[in-house]
Amino acid sequence: MLDGDESRSTSDKFQQLQSRLQSLWHSFDAQIDSDCDILVVPSLSLDRGELLKVEGCIHYEERLLFSLMRLSNPRTRIIYVTSVPLTPIAIDYYLQLLPGIPFSHARERLLLFSTDDYSLQPLSQKILDRPRLLDRIRQSLRPDRSVMMCYNSTAIERDLALKLEVPLYALDPDLLYWGTKAGSRQIFAECGLPHPDGSELVYNDLDLAQVAADLWARQPHLKRMVVKLNEGFSGEGNAILDLRPLGDPSSHSERVRSISQAFPQMSFQGHQEIWTNFQGKIGHLGAIVEAFVEGEGKQSPSVQGCITPMGTVEILSTHDQILGGCDGQIFLGCQFPAAAGYRLQLQQLGLEIGKNLAAKGAIERFAVDFIAVPNADGKWDLHAIEINLRKGGTTHPFMMLKFLTNGNYQMDDGLFYSQQRTPKYYVASDNLHRPEYRGLLPSDLMDIIAHHRLHFDTSTETGTVFHLLGSLSEFGKVGLTSIGNSLAEAQAIYNKVEDVLECETQSIESRSSLPIFWKCR
Repeated sequence: MLDGDESRSTSDKFQQLQSRLQSLWHSFDAQIDSDCDILVVPSLSLDRGELLKVEGCIHYEERLLFSLMRLSNPRTRIIYVTSVPLTPIAIDYYLQLLPGIPFSHARERLLLFSTDDYSLQPLSQKILDRPRLLDRIRQSLRPDRSVMMCYNSTAIERDLALKLEVPLYALDPDLLYWGTKAGSRQIFAECGLPHPDGSELVYNDLDLAQVAADLWARQPHLKRMVVKLNEGFSGEGNAILDLRPLGDPSSHSERVRSISQAFPQMSFQGHQEIWTNFQGKIGHLGAIVEAFVEGEGKQSPSVQGCITPMGTVEILSTHDQILGGCDGQIFLGCQFPAAAGYRLQLQQLGLEIGKNLAAKGAIERFAVDFIAVPNADGKWDLHAIEINLRKGGTTHPFMMLKFLTNGNYQMDDGLFYSQQRTPKYYVASDNLHRPEYRGLLPSDLMDIIAHHRLHFDTSTETGTVFHLLGSLSEFGKVGLTSIGNSLAEAQAIYNKVEDVLECETQSIESRSSLPIFWKCR
């Protein structure tokens, strides 16, 4: 652990390194004439226990492969590092999507490195632990023309940037608190945004029962609460505490006792999560409790923005999230754009939060999740839920759309338009997940895509782009973004992919006398 002087020295060196971002920004962000090296380190530097809840999590390093679309700029070079080698099919698949660039020209400007390490240790740490690999990466970068990108930024990514002497286009790790559950609530309060009543951050179950009882006393008609690990993600660190079976305790002490006794019976959103494990994480990560937002017809939208190194705030997109799990808390996918009834309001609230974050020194990606509840007059009440200061499930589908069409997002109506001024829509997921898909190789998926014409068609700018190909064979899991000229068309394209894959992965016994592409239509 660094002592105070060492920590200040590291922070000062990092700030000096980061000062180079402003001079590099024009080249890095250029739509046409970018001339820089982009080091992509898609390290999931998150709590290992929480990562274990995500099947095939090591392959989520592939989600940043949308960065390869930046090779459409003929002077851009990309250095992409992963824990385990990427399948060549995935690389070929992305490079062949590049508009107007010969495959061979793009491939020459792409360098791939791997640590050959399947462990759950963060990729950034794996690189730091391999000095020869670190040196090869350093030698591949052009001095003063390089920028590092990552999935989420921690002290490990900062250390890696300093070792490589490459500025990090990501959040300063000293600001990570603002992306936690407790930090999000503080920013919502500072911005005057409506958000659920809740608690301060606590680090043991006794204090958690106390603050939950305090919340119940403030809202005696409350039906449910959400207990959230402070650094949980994708809803996996949430648990639902149902107050209805607890009756109506007559005193505060009875409320505390009833809640403590109910903790083991909470509805845990993480797969195979249990109280004893969750309880230990409270001491490690901290937890808060919030009022559960009830309401018929409620939706879960989000707004995604970006803060440039100059401090300007840009809204990138709005989405309606597709949630699953036993209580609808787990992120499964999204559709773009968010519903017309609240997307413009989302943009405005996103700008307010972005400006607050920019004033604190944050840069790069931020996303804010909301709950939208219809009210009696046909409008929507928006409740801010949490801020994510990292790339997430809504990042790669939107960036793929942007790079594939070279279009633009318009703030006046919250729609995205291609260069032909056609509005574009999509449905996307990281979790097209079936046991029957296990054993399906990426090459098999490519055969199916080609046979059934599921691929993205550059002439119509519609179709499906796949990702997470590395998780398909072992985990039966693949990601996809289905793009259409209306939301209904995008959903129909997505549904067709599901139908085809279901048909193509039926049991061998039922298809033994039929050719591989039997009668799937």
